[in-house]
Amino acid sequence: MIRSLLYVPASSRRFIAKAHLRGADAIILDLEDAVEACEKVKAREGLKDAVPSVGQNGAAVFVRINSAHDLVFEDARAACLAGAFGLFVPKTRSAEDLVRLAAFVEGIEQEMGRAPVRLIPLLEDPSAVFDARLIAAAPRVFALICGSEDLATAIGGQPDPDVLRVPKIMVHMAAKAAGLFSFGLLRSVADFSDTEGVTLAAREARQFGFDGATCIHPGIVPIINKAFQPTPEEIDHAERLIAAADTAAKEGAGAFLFEGKMVDAPIVARARRLLAEKEVKPAGTNS
Repeated sequence: MIRSLLYVPASSRRFIAKAHLRGADAIILDLEDAVEACEKVKAREGLKDAVPSVGQNGAAVFVRINSAHDLVFEDARAACLAGAFGLFVPKTRSAEDLVRLAAFVEGIEQEMGRAPVRLIPLLEDPSAVFDARLIAAAPRVFALICGSEDLATAIGGQPDPDVLRVPKIMVHMAAKAAGLFSFGLLRSVADFSDTEGVTLAAREARQFGFDGATCIHPGIVPIINKAFQPTPEEIDHAERLIAAADTAAKEGAGAFLFEGKMVDAPIVARARRLLAEKEVKPAGTNS
């Protein structure tokens, strides 16, 4: 269960040292936008220490590699060797990009005897959004994310919720059609100071079926964790509904009335899924 994914600059020792204390289910060590060009090689070399450090409390560890051709494969190699669970692949434009990357890391994995590295493509331009289903079908894809700032720039627009809603939902639907995780909010994550807006957006994203969201500030982590976790009221309602469903099934009823509403199979399935979420331990916990 991954609700919150916190970006941490892979070049910042100070942020890396505290990342495991932030309560995030996943940490994304960023080699791309958060790292100056002159620091990228040094940040990559530091992954061997940074990956185990940020993951020491049980968080899944991803590395956002660079998209530049002279950096992408060396970044992937270092992340794989350091033990990262997966790679965030920025500016993914086609499934072929992921096929080549998967083939590259496979050889490293075989030499190490480690588990397969998962891939999370970031779709950050219009062509990638329209090809989301093809990208979702590429090997090793774990989840899809639709970009905000880069996508808005690519279309000549602004990263406002109204602008981002349609492409983000398109990518979300592609992820769910392929049985993948889907991470994101229907807005940009850049304005982390708007905690009320982030809270509302996180609740909205969960209603749409998103599994969690990324964030760039640790103060947002508890907001996202809470928003994507079933509430006690939701759990209580689901338990009572399932009990009523079990009684109705024994009586041979396919549909039944529950608290003034007609209930049938899809509603019962949603309740069972919610209770299953309650039983799954978030990635960022050791207990």
